[in-house]
Amino acid sequence: MLSESRVVVTGATAGIGRACAEALLAAGVRAVLINGRDPTRAEAARAAIQARFPEATVAVAIGDLARAQDAQAVMAEAMRQLGRIDILVNSTGGNDTPRLLHQTSVEEIPGILERCLFAQILSCRAALPYMRQARQGTIINIASDAAKIPTPGESVIGAAMAGIVMFTRGLAMEGKRDGIRANVLTPSMTSGTDHFERVMTDPWAGRMFAKAEKMAALGVVSKEELAGLVVFLASPAAAKITGQAISMTGGISAL
Repeated sequence: MLSESRVVVTGATAGIGRACAEALLAAGVRAVLINGRDPTRAEAARAAIQARFPEATVAVAIGDLARAQDAQAVMAEAMRQLGRIDILVNSTGGNDTPRLLHQTSVEEIPGILERCLFAQILSCRAALPYMRQARQGTIINIASDAAKIPTPGESVIGAAMAGIVMFTRGLAMEGKRDGIRANVLTPSMTSGTDHFERVMTDPWAGRMFAKAEKMAALGVVSKEELAGLVVFLASPAAAKITGQAISMTGGISAL
């Protein structure tokens, strides 16, 4: 039952990550640890979430999960404060504004891969020993539809997102014997986030994504709607679902 679960949400001080933490608490989870890189922002988020869910345990751990040492420290802190890690939701990275490759400096590329791809791999690796010892666990990574659809301006971003998808599938195959499930969400545009606003106001990316917005005949997906899918994948109703890359796009794509 979700009420008995101990949850870690990375990149949870704002946007999709925070929406996921709040949705899981609303669904009955009673203990969650949120992660962020900025102590002030993280504490403000923790306090706001705690005020909304006064009966729950809301802990915080600071660290940049793109760094192996930080990833290990965050999961160790989660174990210290929560006692175990039943559910891990990775909402790190994915906030780079789309830009054509020839306009992206060589120096920027490693950082994009670190934020998007390395952070999720290192986070999962740091949590895995605890889940294996418990013989159970649920991992939900959040990538984007750029993992599946080649899009101008997202060649590097798409490479990182495709890496998250394949990593998650491999993790699912490795983890199933230990009772560990791993799935990945690949949303397209997600409203209600700073990243959405930044992209839509960018002179180049905004024009491109305005076309995608028109294709969302069912409506642009909100961060709260995406968080609802996370709740389902974390729940017992999804106990037999693993290794899947699930898109939620409002009709922008059908992959």
